[in-house]
Amino acid sequence: MVQFTTKTLTDAGRAVGRLIKSIEGQERLDAVAQPLSGLVQKLIPAGPVRDLLHGVPIGHPAHPFLVQFPLGAWMSANVLDLLPGGWVPATALIGAGTAAAAPAAAAGAVDFAAAHPEQQRVGVVHWASNTVAVALYGASFLARLGGKRTAGKRLALAGLVVASVGGYLGGHLAYRQAMGANHTESVPHLAPEGWHDLGLLSELPERQLRQRLVGNVPVLLYRDGERVLALADACSHLSGPLHEGELNDEPGLGPCVTCPWHGSTFALEDGAVVHGPATAPQPQFRARVSGGRVEVALA
Repeated sequence: MVQFTTKTLTDAGRAVGRLIKSIEGQERLDAVAQPLSGLVQKLIPAGPVRDLLHGVPIGHPAHPFLVQFPLGAWMSANVLDLLPGGWVPATALIGAGTAAAAPAAAAGAVDFAAAHPEQQRVGVVHWASNTVAVALYGASFLARLGGKRTAGKRLALAGLVVASVGGYLGGHLAYRQAMGANHTESVPHLAPEGWHDLGLLSELPERQLRQRLVGNVPVLLYRDGERVLALADACSHLSGPLHEGELNDEPGLGPCVTCPWHGSTFALEDGAVVHGPATAPQPQFRARVSGGRVEVALA
């Protein structure tokens, strides 16, 4: 009988960590990841559809939400396979889950195409695992339609095992590598309270982006005459430096900034997400001019 001690669990965590670290460092996976990323960007160009798949309208990535449907249906089917009279509903759930995998995969694909190389390497293995899982459940569905009960159940069980591997890797992407996480969540906790002097207004050039520090928090400044707009400078998607990005005007939204790393676009007026892959808005700072000097405070 296996005894679970602190050392046993720690050693297991180390072993799994080394395995995942080796995947992150496998540069050979770039030969697969980069063409896949390019293909996704070509098939789903920048625009409303890609923003929808990123999850911009709901304020967080859509992929974790969408994967609940195929995984929930598949796992329920596996349970029903063990119960009397569960054959018909299990077959229906496997068919529905396999169909629901398509939008979940599309959402994951656009997130994958806007990730760091280390994330994409894990993403390739995650994607491969899930593709095999979909194929196994699809084969199970066809076997069931053909009346092959034993084969249908075995294929579904194999699909569950492979989908679990894919789910673990998805969790690693989300929680260890922070893919899809809000990378500005710490700003309200790190920015000092109150108003902070950031220098003379005359030192800020008109309609250009500049970076200043409030404590240890980088802040993006934009001047339009006597008015100054201020946002957290690190992009909420993957911490890209917004002050190095491009200025543009979106109809009805005014001046916007586009992150130089992955193209997330934010309204300078209030930090709202205009285009993904970011889904979390930029923290906003209030700005005022007092005695010719610019002062900001967290909004």
